[in-house]
Amino acid sequence: MYSGIKELQKIINILLGPNGCPWDREQTPQSLCDYLIEEVFELVDAIHREHLEDIKEELGDVFFLLFFVLKLYEDKFTLDEVLAGVTAKMVGRHPHVFGQTKIDNLEELLKMWEKIKKQEQQAKAHRKSVFDSIPPHLPPLLRAYRINSKAARSGFTWPDNKSQEEKLQEEWQEWLKAKERQDKARMEEEFGDYLFCLTEYARRHQIKPNTALHRANQKFLQRFQKMEELARAKNLNLEELSLKELNILWEQAKRL
Repeated sequence: MYSGIKELQKIINILLGPNGCPWDREQTPQSLCDYLIEEVFELVDAIHREHLEDIKEELGDVFFLLFFVLKLYEDKFTLDEVLAGVTAKMVGRHPHVFGQTKIDNLEELLKMWEKIKKQEQQAKAHRKSVFDSIPPHLPPLLRAYRINSKAARSGFTWPDNKSQEEKLQEEWQEWLKAKERQDKARMEEEFGDYLFCLTEYARRHQIKPNTALHRANQKFLQRFQKMEELARAKNLNLEELSLKELNILWEQAKRL
């Protein structure tokens, strides 16, 4: 086993030992879930920023928590069992690489994957639906993408992009009607339907909406921060400026 893994496991053993850290010794797999989610998001952020030192650091934090969770389950299973399981799963999901299956295009590959995963789910008594493999606590936008992907691989989607665009327009009109009536509950429902449909529209054009929205967020923040810099250089207070004056600064920030 890689020496770094052994050293990390040694540190965790000390932390959880009789003379270890009181906080660490109180943790459970459940209590570590929020920390694990937080660290994964920090890793994702570092990857998006392409900052190598931060990526390395955040990978270390994620590994620490994974091995921490593994330690808490040591009386249930071992690291070797975990790795053997995922190795067998990956080999089984790639018969076009490790077997004799022939794949001609990406569409065939995705359908094959869905068929294999469905067979895996059928072997698990607690999973009754094709959607059961989607984690219920995924961020809503990412979960909507996964739901649409699985529905499409099961053949349940619009036959072509034009049909889906028509549905998108239909959902928008339903949102406008709800807005006109000022029915808050219906507005939320129709806006959710539109977002769900828009997510499928992105998927059909090989766009991951979660990534696209992240980039839009970053672009807005960068431009607004540039606006703040421009305002400070001119001794201006953004909160005291009119919308027209703010738009002038915004256009200057865009050019920069």
